[in-house]
Amino acid sequence: MPRPFVAYLRVYEPLSTFAEPLAGLLRGAVEVGGLDRADAAAREREVWLKSQLAGSVLPGELPDGRPTPSSIRDLLVIDPAEVPGSAAGSGPLVCPLDLRARSAAAMVGFLATSGSVLRDAVLGSPPDAIRRKATSVLGELPSGAVHVVSTTWTVPLPWFSLVDPDARHVVLAPREDPRREVFWRATLADALARVERAHTLTKRTFGETGPTKVLADTAQWLGNFAEGSAVELDYGGLVQLLTDEELTEDSSAEDVHAILDAIERSDPGEVGERFERLRDFWGDLAAREQLN
Repeated sequence: MPRPFVAYLRVYEPLSTFAEPLAGLLRGAVEVGGLDRADAAAREREVWLKSQLAGSVLPGELPDGRPTPSSIRDLLVIDPAEVPGSAAGSGPLVCPLDLRARSAAAMVGFLATSGSVLRDAVLGSPPDAIRRKATSVLGELPSGAVHVVSTTWTVPLPWFSLVDPDARHVVLAPREDPRREVFWRATLADALARVERAHTLTKRTFGETGPTKVLADTAQWLGNFAEGSAVELDYGGLVQLLTDEELTEDSSAEDVHAILDAIERSDPGEVGERFERLRDFWGDLAAREQLN
């Protein structure tokens, strides 16, 4: 079965930043190795399907509404030495999948933007009760924010401003092979510095909307996490939609950084040229989404 066509922006925090009793549960998960990143999307899909069969309001819950022990322990683990620019401090960096809380956040958004007819057709409980439930789950987050945000079929271009284009990691394997991957990692400090610069430059050109709003929201989200954390931009299942040549020749990160440099030196020609390249590359995936 193909992986979900989902890309991810993740934050890995030092295990030492978590308080007990959660820290003990996470230490136990780290000791057994955590999830393989290639298996994360499949695990998320599995939890979603189980919740639908069980009739749970949120995935990763017991019938009484408490989180399942397994969902608490679902996490990805990396060594600080795997992060470019890291001081390689002691202890692992962990990224809880936070699927239950991510679903709660999505539910709050759905309730805020959907009409009453759609809500009545989709929800099996009164909206106010579901809103209270979702808000309560979000209040349990130790950092005040989920560790993972995701998008389907594409990568928001502002995300590329967080990473060093030269730090890209590419593994070319058959399209159905979960080892096929593209990702970047950066220290939280570097990602914050880059996103703040990008926000300043895009605000000058685009105002408060569009990419500027995405950058502002991203900076606010990153500000919830502890010093010493790392950020990962992962193409996830999107690598199944791209050929080996497209993956190796993909210059999205370089193009976004070149646009920012061009804005800084007031070079609209370079901005237009780079945007055209990005539109050609990502427009093809957008077209496939419409066809599906």
